[in-house]
Amino acid sequence: MTENSPQKPDYPELSRQIKAWAVEAGFAAARITRASLPAEAEQRLQAWLAAGFHGEMEYMARHGSLRLRPAELVPGTLSVISLRMNYWPAARAAEQVLADPSRAYLSRYALGRDYHKVLRNRLQKLAERIQQHIGSFGFRVFTDSAPLAEVALASQAGLGWRGKHTLLLTKNQGSLFFLGEILTDLPLPADDAEDGHCGRCRKCLDVCPTGAIVEPYTVDARRCISYLTIELKGVIPQALRPLIGNRVYGCDDCQLFCPWNRFAVETAETDFAVRHGLDDASLVELFDWSADDFRERMAGSPIYRIGYHKWLSNLAVGLGNAPTSPEVIAALRRRLDFPDELVAEPVRWALSRHGESC
Repeated sequence: MTENSPQKPDYPELSRQIKAWAVEAGFAAARITRASLPAEAEQRLQAWLAAGFHGEMEYMARHGSLRLRPAELVPGTLSVISLRMNYWPAARAAEQVLADPSRAYLSRYALGRDYHKVLRNRLQKLAERIQQHIGSFGFRVFTDSAPLAEVALASQAGLGWRGKHTLLLTKNQGSLFFLGEILTDLPLPADDAEDGHCGRCRKCLDVCPTGAIVEPYTVDARRCISYLTIELKGVIPQALRPLIGNRVYGCDDCQLFCPWNRFAVETAETDFAVRHGLDDASLVELFDWSADDFRERMAGSPIYRIGYHKWLSNLAVGLGNAPTSPEVIAALRRRLDFPDELVAEPVRWALSRHGESC
């Protein structure tokens, strides 16, 4: 069908084609849902916000229920195409890095290039392919880039189910993937939701280093290591620092110990491959990076957005939890007079952890 064709699309057939094209574009799977979520979803969100579990993420409260209403976010939206793309790279085993407190653990999704750009480009190309097939139609693409309840929509679309750690889970590939969406004015038939398969398992709750998963399906972001090392603009609260260990950017523990992730597969996307040896770097090595080193090596990485000072602040906490050694003490002392307290205060704390006076 060409752009000028007056023939109405066969929407069920178009839906099947979109899913096939998505796989050809590098996505693991695609499903479709309506552009609305049930009232219970809004009630859960409001309760979560009222409890203050969003911490300093003011945008969560500012956008409020808009996250649950795609048709208000993009007027005219009738359908949401939800897609996932695997990201787990070939790298040194995460468990080995976590077990070595002198190494820096960075969440595996962040070891390569920025997923926002990768997914957005693929989503745009997929939408353009649909356009080539049926002609002009309304759409916008998103990936963690707008007030949109991605997991809720993906779960409703049958792309997987929401696990007790609040991430989307699938029976055949676990949870190690990114999500993206195409909001469209096409009246595509909706797929059925999938029942959850977590059962009585609570491993994600039990292994969370800071106890951030306060109950099944509820995360207190203020205790979550991903929030503390990425979203929190200030220093990490002292009471939580010993619990963080060597996790200096994000945390994967709730996924590493999830039984469904034994079925996860490594990504075939070269953009997500490890860069600059970040899968097995020492805390001291990364802490010694200059501002220019950070800018050069983190260009095009999702880590870049936290900034150099937050990067050093997180690493100082990791060094405070590392085994005492002359190298660790020397590295910390080199930053003792850092002009920003975001770095200097955790450095003093870390030195005190090693019995050093400042």
